[in-house]
Amino acid sequence: MVIEIGVSHGGSLQMWREYFGPGAPIVGVDNDPRCEAIVEDSVDIVIGDQADRAFHAELRRRYPHVDIVIDDGGHQMTQQIATFEELFPHVQPHGVYLCEDVHTSYFPVFGGGLRKQGTFIERAKSLVDSLHGWYDAPDAHIDAFTLSAHSVHFYDSIVVIEKRPMSPPKADQVGSPSF
Repeated sequence: MVIEIGVSHGGSLQMWREYFGPGAPIVGVDNDPRCEAIVEDSVDIVIGDQADRAFHAELRRRYPHVDIVIDDGGHQMTQQIATFEELFPHVQPHGVYLCEDVHTSYFPVFGGGLRKQGTFIERAKSLVDSLHGWYDAPDAHIDAFTLSAHSVHFYDSIVVIEKRPMSPPKADQVGSPSF
């Protein structure tokens, strides 16, 4: 199942259905009730506010199995961060989480600014530390992200996180010392 936050006129929902196949369940989320007109086979629309954590709880209850989340919603920092914090843990263990238009983290009108705390891009940068939590010597800093994230990719205006159950790294040595 794919959940895309931010429907607008719906073209991307049909693109995902075409890409994943006609039976793939696609859910679009938007705060504009007019988007309900886009409902069709395998495409569902849910109306709600992506900054509302109770709304995300209802999404998780209604759609218990989510493989991909695409946040292309309102682009306000509170919206992007709430959506990540509420839906990333819900993505299946081999799923993908994408946040688009992260360049808004640099725009004051969206609540952003260069290196400004509380922006989605700063939150995403901190995920790099969690990804490498195993190596924080002497005491490892292992959290739920460390245990569930395989990789974090930064592209122009997009952050992609691939999930995979992770285990502590192990160092295997082959050969013999040459000294």
